Amino acid sequence: MDAKGMGCLIKKGFTLIELLIVFIIVGLLAAIAIPIYRANIKKVASSEGAALLGSILTSQKAYYSEHGRYTIDKNAMGIDLSGNKYFKDFVLQSADENGFVARTTGNGLCQGVEVTMEYSNVAGATISYYGL
Repeated sequence: MDAKGMGCLIKKGFTLIELLIVFIIVGLLAAIAIPIYRANIKKVASSEGAALLGSILTSQKAYYSEHGRYTIDKNAMGIDLSGNKYFKDFVLQSADENGFVARTTGNGLCQGVEVTMEYSNVAGATISYYGL
């Protein structure tokens, strides 16, 4: 005789305990993965600040070729910030004939992130991130 003929029940589906264990495992994985994911998204979004500083570098080099020095005048730079989502402004902290320092601070998703570029004719550009 087969199992049906003996009156045995055939088990179909999952028990409540099995489902709870699966939900607990998925919850633990999400609790670990979501903060890591958010930190990586913030790092990627902060690359917009580095791109802005790259535009400043290009504009400063053009200004240097005409005037023999770098400038702290933002209006002389001619940089369009309308397409930026997280880094909408910048500050030129110092500038002379040897180099300059520029800084931009994020908002929105990049709130608290500061990207700084130090450029010198000898060493080139160095970009630093704070707040990541």
